Amino acid sequence: MKVYWGDLHNHCGITYGFGTLENALARAKSQLDFCCITGHAMWPDMYEEGPGTEFVVGFHRAGFQKLKDHWEEVRAKMAEANTEDFVVFQGYEMHSGAFGDHHVLTCNDRMVLQDCETPEELVEVCGPGAVAVPHHIGYTPGYRGIDWGKFNSRISPVVEVYSKHGCAMAEDADYPYYHDMGPRDSRNTVLEGLRQGHHFGFVASTDHHAGFPGSYGDGLAAVLAEEKSREGIWKAILARHTYAVTGDRILCDFRVNGGMMGDEITSPGKRLISGHVETEYGLDKIVIYKNGTPLHVINGEQYAAKGVDSCFKLRLEFGWGSQELYRWNGRIQVEGGDILSAVPYFRGRSVLAPSETEKYAPDTVNDICTDICLENKNSVSFCCDTVGNKSTLHPSTSAVLVKIRGGEETKVKFCMNGKNVEASVGELLAGGYTMHMEQYHSQAFKIHRALPESQFSFGFEYEDQGPEQEWDYYHMEVAQKNRQWAYVSPVLVENK
Repeated sequence: MKVYWGDLHNHCGITYGFGTLENALARAKSQLDFCCITGHAMWPDMYEEGPGTEFVVGFHRAGFQKLKDHWEEVRAKMAEANTEDFVVFQGYEMHSGAFGDHHVLTCNDRMVLQDCETPEELVEVCGPGAVAVPHHIGYTPGYRGIDWGKFNSRISPVVEVYSKHGCAMAEDADYPYYHDMGPRDSRNTVLEGLRQGHHFGFVASTDHHAGFPGSYGDGLAAVLAEEKSREGIWKAILARHTYAVTGDRILCDFRVNGGMMGDEITSPGKRLISGHVETEYGLDKIVIYKNGTPLHVINGEQYAAKGVDSCFKLRLEFGWGSQELYRWNGRIQVEGGDILSAVPYFRGRSVLAPSETEKYAPDTVNDICTDICLENKNSVSFCCDTVGNKSTLHPSTSAVLVKIRGGEETKVKFCMNGKNVEASVGELLAGGYTMHMEQYHSQAFKIHRALPESQFSFGFEYEDQGPEQEWDYYHMEVAQKNRQWAYVSPVLVENK
C-alpha cells in the first residue's frame, strides 16, 4: 500500500466560486495525486428570498443554473483531465438543511446532474458506485450540519472531518468553526457520530472557492491504495483506508491486531495496537483513542535527537509582503548528500465563499504559478506565486520541504530570487534563517530549523487489555508543533 494525496471537495467558477476550471485542474495536477472539482448543484430546502437574504439566495440560484447550463462541458473537461499520472473523479455538491451538505462522487464519466431531495436519491440517480460525502458536519442540526439520525454509511463510507470551515472531530478540537455559517455544535462532531454506532472513515478537503485544489493548510485526503489509478483510489475510499490531514503530509500507519485503518475486525480478547508516523515538522503528540477516550499518548517532547542521524527534513517557507501576487523563483542545492524527495506546500488566495464586499477577478484569481522540479539528486527548483498574510492569524505563505540523506557536514544552498543562504546541516540543526527581499514590509523567506530523522520518524506498539462494548473503535490523531494535524480513520473491533 502507498499513500496518495488528494482534494475531493473544492470549487471554482463553474458555479458561484472564482477562477477557471482549466486553472483549477492545473493547480491540482501540479501538487496532488487525485482530485474532484465540485460544482454547487442544488439546495432542495433553501429558504425563501426576502429582506436580508437576497444576496445569498441570488448567488446560489445563479450558481446552480450556471452548472446546469455548462454541465456537459464541465463533465467532458474533467474526464479529459483524468490520466495515468493524475486521477480525476466526477462530482458536485448538494446543500441541505435537513441532512447537512454532501458532495457526491463517482468514477463514471457520464455522471448525471439532476435535482434531488435527499442524499440517498442523489446517489441512486448518479449510478452504481456513487458515494455521498458529508462535509462541514459540525454546524447546527437543521442549519447545514449533519443529522446523525439520518446518516447512512451505505452511501457514505467516509466523512469530511476538516476543511477551511474548521475541524469537526470533537467539541474541543483545534480549528473551531468561525465562518459566517456559525459555530461548531457538540451534537454534530465526529466523535458523537462514532459514539452513536456509525461506521465511517475520515477524509479532509479544502472547500476552497477560488479554484485552488490542495491549497496548503485547508485540508487533504490521504488514501492508502495499491496503485495510483481511479479504480485503485476508489476501492480504498470504499474500504475506508483513508485519513485526513490539515495540510502537512504526515505519513500514518495504524493497525489493531493487524487490521488497518478503516477495517472492521473481530477480537474478544487483547488488542495489539501498532503503527508508524512520519511527521513533516516537530512532533507535539500522538494520541491513540479508544471509544473517543485517550488510551495512549506519545509526547513529542521526549524525543530528543539520539545518536547520529543520516536523514533530515528542511523546510523553506516564503511569502509575507502585500496582497499582490509575488513571483518566487527558487532552488535548493545539496553538496555532500542526496535529495530523497521534495514536497510542495502551495496556497491559493484564501477564499471560502462569495461576498458582497470582497471582489475577485473571476477568471484569473487562480492563475497562480505552482511548479516544482526535482532536477537531480542534488537540486530541486520551483516557481510559485504568493500573497501577503490576511492577518497575523491567517497565513498565506507557501513552502517547499526537502528530505535529504547526508550528515551534519552536508552543505545546503538556498537561492530565492537572487538572494542566497548557504549553511551546513549542523548549522541548520541549531537554528534557521530569515531574509527579506526589500527594506520595509517586504516579501521574505524563512529556512526552518532542520529536523533529524529521530525527531520525525516514530514507531509504536501498545497492548489494550480487552473490549468495553459490542463494537470498540480505535483511532489515532497526530499533532505537530506547527498546528498541522492528522486524523486517522478508526479500526472497528467487534467483541465476539
